Amino acid sequence: MAKGWRCKPAACVRLGQVKGHGTKFGRKKEEAIVALLTQRNLEEAARAVGIAPNTLLRWIKEPEFTKSYREAKRAAYGQALARLQQGTSAAATTLLKVLIDPNTPSSVRVRAAEAIFDHSAKAIEIEDIEARVTALEAAASEQAR
Repeated sequence: MAKGWRCKPAACVRLGQVKGHGTKFGRKKEEAIVALLTQRNLEEAARAVGIAPNTLLRWIKEPEFTKSYREAKRAAYGQALARLQQGTSAAATTLLKVLIDPNTPSSVRVRAAEAIFDHSAKAIEIEDIEARVTALEAAASEQAR
């Protein structure tokens, strides 16, 4: 496994490189972050790393630890979203099949139709926002010149 990677079944995140002996942020803190992402609660995370829960609570109050933990959570969340996005085509196909299947109860077909409309509306809103942001960035860039 590549240096700096710590993996558990529920998450695999890239943490910062382990710094040398005597630095503020070490291997145990990196392991604690992975444990916080993969264990059910703080006590289990502390036990997995081999530290006292009070130590982990104290680390959580440190700005550097909190920042690294937030970054790791964001990375794990991003990976989870990427996995979900891989299934969007199948999800869309499922919604459409449910919608047109005459044997599907009408309440389920209505819910599928609502989901399709909701997702379509969100996609249009996102496209509109992207266009507005692009126009604002272009105007700001022009004004900066």
